[in-house]
Amino acid sequence: MPPRIRFVLALHNHQPVGNFDFVFQQAFEDSYRPFLDVFRRFETLKSSVHVSGSLVEWLAARQPQYLDQIAELVNHGRLEILGGAFYEPILAMIPQRDRVGQIRSYTRWLQNRLGATVRGMWVSERVWEPSYTRDLADAGIEYTVLDDFHFKCAGLPEERLTGHFITEDEGRLLSVFPGSERLRYLIPFADPQQTIDYLAQLAEAHPETIAVCGDDGEKFGTWPGTHKHVYQDGWLERFFDALVRNQDWIQVTTLAEAFDNVPPAGKIYLPDCSYREMTEWALPTATLTAYEQVAHEMQDHPQWSTIRNFIRGGTWRNFRIKYPEANEMYCRMMAVSRRLQEMLEGGAVGELPDRARSELYRAQCNCAYWHGTFGGLYLPHLRNAVYQHLIAAEGLLEKAAGRPEVWVEAAADDYNFDGRQEVRLANDRLSVLLAPCRGGQIYELDVRAIEHNLLATLARRPEAYHAKVLAGRQHNHDAVASIHEMVTFKQPDLDQRLQYDDHARKSLIDLFYDADATCEAVASGAAPQRGDFADGMYETRLRRNPDRIQVQLARNGSVGGVPVRITKGLTLEAGSSTLHVAYLLENLPPEQRLHFAVEFNFAGLPAGADDRYFSDLGGNRLGQLGTRLELNDAQGLHLTDEWLGIDAALKTSRPTHFWAFPVETVSLSESGFELVHQSVAVLPHWHVAPDKDGRWSVTMQLAIDTSRAERVHQPEESLAAAAP
Repeated sequence: MPPRIRFVLALHNHQPVGNFDFVFQQAFEDSYRPFLDVFRRFETLKSSVHVSGSLVEWLAARQPQYLDQIAELVNHGRLEILGGAFYEPILAMIPQRDRVGQIRSYTRWLQNRLGATVRGMWVSERVWEPSYTRDLADAGIEYTVLDDFHFKCAGLPEERLTGHFITEDEGRLLSVFPGSERLRYLIPFADPQQTIDYLAQLAEAHPETIAVCGDDGEKFGTWPGTHKHVYQDGWLERFFDALVRNQDWIQVTTLAEAFDNVPPAGKIYLPDCSYREMTEWALPTATLTAYEQVAHEMQDHPQWSTIRNFIRGGTWRNFRIKYPEANEMYCRMMAVSRRLQEMLEGGAVGELPDRARSELYRAQCNCAYWHGTFGGLYLPHLRNAVYQHLIAAEGLLEKAAGRPEVWVEAAADDYNFDGRQEVRLANDRLSVLLAPCRGGQIYELDVRAIEHNLLATLARRPEAYHAKVLAGRQHNHDAVASIHEMVTFKQPDLDQRLQYDDHARKSLIDLFYDADATCEAVASGAAPQRGDFADGMYETRLRRNPDRIQVQLARNGSVGGVPVRITKGLTLEAGSSTLHVAYLLENLPPEQRLHFAVEFNFAGLPAGADDRYFSDLGGNRLGQLGTRLELNDAQGLHLTDEWLGIDAALKTSRPTHFWAFPVETVSLSESGFELVHQSVAVLPHWHVAPDKDGRWSVTMQLAIDTSRAERVHQPEESLAAAAP
């Protein structure tokens, strides 16, 4: 019999804010309920479990009996409930005040609903920075679990990772357990006996070792192929049987019991880190491609397993550089958090600030802010949910500030933390953010009535895994593989759908094309731009009247070497849902007609449904929103989403050609490579004929009608029985 070893199975169950209800339900049926059903039968086993707040709210509303069963296991000492930040934010992306606030509010919720004494917590995506120690300790947390990779990056060899370690920041102490990467790959993919054999090896080498497997609960049924493997084929029962048979030397325990009964193995300071794959995904695409090539070439090197311990990728915060859309959400979230804090410091109290805080916390859910095999940046419904809760929070703060029913304002500030000023136009109906230094583009357009950002878009860009798409690799695994090893294509011919953008998919983007450019070429990104306006710097002037505000943007640029000046104005009136746009082009060559286009994008209006469609100004339908349109000499176009309850009408002052097409990305998720609709691009375009003074002008109106939503939809009550 091997020497004794303590084994902790610490599971993390999570569904992101904004995920579809049927996804929650399917995960419950495939993973959460069957796991608990099997676990309850093995009365001598224990486990530590973390359920994220977004999931636990859904369970409280849809499956309260499941929470009752968890509470019973907590009462019997079989389950330890791990706390955490309520809505599963990456702690590195939120202010210290929100870190502590989210952790404390979730601790209270778990104590009230489950009767749990929360001492340890799950760190979202195991993204760690040293300053967390202070914040976690201040929030009442005694210990957490991270990957052994974190410890190896700090210089500890694997043979020393036999228990928990003390770390410190500003005199606050926290214990950290290393979670085994080896166990993460064995459970549940290898035969249960391989895990028993590995635990025996650890016990022989280091008696009284604490071996922790900390990983996602969804791998027990929700990950592709795992439900059959884990439950129908009996893997979980065989695994639990094996643990019970070996209980004379394997003590299946919890993090709390291990913390109480085993002294720290030493002290350590961990670097900025996450699990190995996350640090790789955070790298710039070209760097990640080079890293993967080197790793592939080195994998058969006899010292690769040793060398690999000294290699780490990037830091999680750089997702905000890799994906500007993630930075936009982050900056918007920070602005709402700062405004809430200022109001609280000014003495604001009551229901409105409390509700705004809950909405802010929900908007901090991490999944929409990053991308890898996991991470939902490419999923529009998750990005939409972030903005929905931010817009809701801002609306509550406007009420708390005593705004009049009808108002309008303009301001300039560095809203996206790039060292340059942006412009914000806002009224009681809309909020518009413009970037004068990036083409004078509109990069956010919030519709308050439906709490929706019409510019929660995503550009098409190269990803390292696109090499697999181009190679057309599709593996059929006889055995269940780890999620990181699977290659599955959810649609055919994805290699033909790889297209890349040379500018952000936003609105009011000024473009010049060849005279014979086609909609197909523009849609695919193959049509070259002939001007330098799309990302150029525009001079800015703000004009304010009591009931009307205007921003005027101007740039002297060139089109194919020809000097051209563009002046564009954007006007918003109090109480209005219409943006008035005016363009003036000057210094145009008399002998040449320039092909000028203004790009708009509309996010959250998906393709493939009959109640989401284009129509002309006469109300005649022109096809679903996934249709590619080419209209000549029209003076307007409607985009309607009956489910969302919005109609966006773009009208022009002169006959106009319109291109419209869907923007779709090829991205990777845990279920494979997939095509995702990101936005609808609409480009009014003209072959500009200047007047005798070399000038040309046009005005446009973007009228947003949400009367359908305001008639039909009532505000939804939170799923939570009690707000944080």
